[in-house]
Amino acid sequence: MFDDPRGPVEHFSWGKFVIFGEEHSGNGDSRKGKGKDIRIIGKKVKRWKERKGHTLDLPMVDTVIGKGVKVVVIGNGEDGALSVPEEVVKHLLGNEIETVIVKKTTEACKEYNKLYHDGESVALFAHGTC
Repeated sequence: MFDDPRGPVEHFSWGKFVIFGEEHSGNGDSRKGKGKDIRIIGKKVKRWKERKGHTLDLPMVDTVIGKGVKVVVIGNGEDGALSVPEEVVKHLLGNEIETVIVKKTTEACKEYNKLYHDGESVALFAHGTC
């Protein structure tokens, strides 16, 4: 579990985020906000609908390319179950991204908030469960 009243990610727990004061949790009919898998680019929180299964592939992260982002933080799940292949990291690094950070989602939220407050051009992709 993670809490940081400064935000932008104010809370994370299994399947639930509070970002910029809005809850994002659930899936399907039980979805609140953008759901349990989110991405933040700039100040826009969106549903990470491209995330399917537990191995990250290029279409799951391509939405960040061309947005002026320099650092991408990937939350690979509370238990780290989302595999991030080296080819995905290399693809991002070859397309304007300077740094890719992969951590369990709790730590990724902490890292994202720190970089955000440090003034970095940072994006977060976060898997909210396993």
